[in-house]
Amino acid sequence: MFTIGAHLSINKGFENIGLEALSIGANTFQFFPRSPRGGKAKALDFDDIEKFNSLVSGSDIDVVLAHAPYVINLASKSEKTRCNAFEIFEDDLDRLSYLPDNLYNFHPGSHVGQGVDVGIELISEALNRLISEDQSTVVLLETMAGKGTEIGRSFEELRSIIDKVELDDKVGVCLDTCHVFDAGYDIKDDLDGVLDEFDSVVGLDRLRAVHLNDSMFGLGSHKDRHEKIGCGLLGLDAIVDIINHRCLRDLPFYLETPNDVDGYREEISLLRGLYVD
Repeated sequence: MFTIGAHLSINKGFENIGLEALSIGANTFQFFPRSPRGGKAKALDFDDIEKFNSLVSGSDIDVVLAHAPYVINLASKSEKTRCNAFEIFEDDLDRLSYLPDNLYNFHPGSHVGQGVDVGIELISEALNRLISEDQSTVVLLETMAGKGTEIGRSFEELRSIIDKVELDDKVGVCLDTCHVFDAGYDIKDDLDGVLDEFDSVVGLDRLRAVHLNDSMFGLGSHKDRHEKIGCGLLGLDAIVDIINHRCLRDLPFYLETPNDVDGYREEISLLRGLYVD
């Protein structure tokens, strides 16, 4: 089954976001549990959550993906910033415990001049305090474009974090097609080679989701600018190869393209027509 969705707003509640996803042809979705700029999240509406869980059990909606705020940085040199990131992360994991099995994706962080090794140590230390044996949520490290001092620009950096996490069965990877292309991995002309490298360094069993985005700039640019499907330097042919690749086709795909809901509906329809059953 082709599992595809888009990033939708949770402001109207879980049941409504589920209904909106179904209305645009999606069978999954991504959302921010709180503002992407961080801050306090709204109080949970348990009646809404119960209705959403009922909707999921009676529909084709598959595993949903929550995205941590962009601003959190577990690798910061500032203890205050790290503590704030930890508190948000911890609260989000607690909130997600009320939903069916799900995924929680986050940008690993930026070492802001401390060095990659220090940043990796800080991230893994935080994950060891945050992740518990009884949680159903799988935490995903996102592949990054390598802008500034971002950690996660290489498969080796992601592997180094995972290796230091004690409950590593609760940790996976989300491959962002724009980011990984911008980081210098040629998924346009050497998709097989890139996936072979990922498998040898990280392991394809760790890959749990794909952010499906075209790239405004391109290979090795380290720019991190998403583009609509087929409108960027990655291109539609490469996107079609990605969604149909034997190692990726059964994963959930999440659009983060610069679109409104109608734009997502069009992209989902386009991609469903290009997915080979």
